[in-house]
Amino acid sequence: MKRATTASKYVRMAAIALFAAASFPPSLRAQTPAAKTAQEPSPAEKYFTNTELINQDGRTVRFYNDVLKGKVVVLDFFFSTCQASCVPMNRKFAKVQELLGNRVGKDVFFVSVTVDPGMDTPAQLKKYAASLHAGPGWLLLTGQRVNVDFILNKLGQYVTDKNNHTNIWIIGNESTGLWKKAFGLGKAEDLVKVIESVIDDKRTPTPQ
Repeated sequence: MKRATTASKYVRMAAIALFAAASFPPSLRAQTPAAKTAQEPSPAEKYFTNTELINQDGRTVRFYNDVLKGKVVVLDFFFSTCQASCVPMNRKFAKVQELLGNRVGKDVFFVSVTVDPGMDTPAQLKKYAASLHAGPGWLLLTGQRVNVDFILNKLGQYVTDKNNHTNIWIIGNESTGLWKKAFGLGKAEDLVKVIESVIDDKRTPTPQ
C-alpha cells in the first residue's frame, strides 16, 4: 500500500539503492549557535512545530521539542488494527530495534505515528507496543485527530483512508539536517545500514 508523496525544495537529500530522499524545507538545515539567537525558534522548530501528541504512556509530548530536537529518529506510520502491511512492517521495526541493540534510546529513537487516532488510544498503543517488545527508545504517538493529521501533513504522510498509509520510514538527523526515506518492508540489515549512515552524519561547517 504505497502512496506517491509530493517532493518539494527541501532539506539536504540523500538516496541509497531502494531509498528515496525525504522532502523538507532547505531552511531545516541545522544552524550554528552564531547563526541564531537563543530566543528565536530554529527553522526546524518553525516547520515541524510543537503540536501536541500523546505517547503510549498517556504523556503529552511536543512534536519538535520532545520528539525530534537534537535526535536521530526513525518514523513509521501505521494503525494498530491493520492486518495488512502494518504487521510485517512493525515486526521489521522490532527486528531493527533488536539489531541496533542499546543504540536505540541513545543514538537513535523510533517513532511510530498512528493514522487512526480515533481507534488508537494511548491504552491501545501501550498494548500494541508490548506485543512488539518496544523498548524505552520507541515512542508510539496518537492524539487529537486535528493534531495528528497536521503532523502527518508536515511529514507528507497524511491519508484520507487509513488503509492507504505508506510503508515508508523517514529517517532523520535533526542536528545536521540529513533526512532519508526507506522502504519499511526491506531487509532489516539494509535498513540498519541506512539508519547508521544517518546516525554517523556530521554537521557541515558553516562557511566563514
